[in-house]
Amino acid sequence: MSRKYQGLIVLNTKSLEGTVDELVNSISKTFETEGAKIDKVAQLGRREFAYESRHLSSGHYVNFTFQGAADVIKKIQARLKLNGHVHLQHFSRLA
Repeated sequence: MSRKYQGLIVLNTKSLEGTVDELVNSISKTFETEGAKIDKVAQLGRREFAYESRHLSSGHYVNFTFQGAADVIKKIQARLKLNGHVHLQHFSRLA
């Protein structure tokens, strides 16, 4: 059964060699590799944090709306933990 989810990913673009769009595309591919079907990707832009987090004062926010099986979140989280440009990730179920 497919469920609808939302994932907010905060990117660390400090030492990024390519463009932010390329990074977002590579993260989208990670979602699809793990079995998620992406409905919408919204880049919310760079925002300052309320306080410094792991030596960062701001990050690039990207909101993913996607569908997938119940175990898809765990798989995506495990893969994104290996990506040094993913600073924070938060997922919630929409439906």
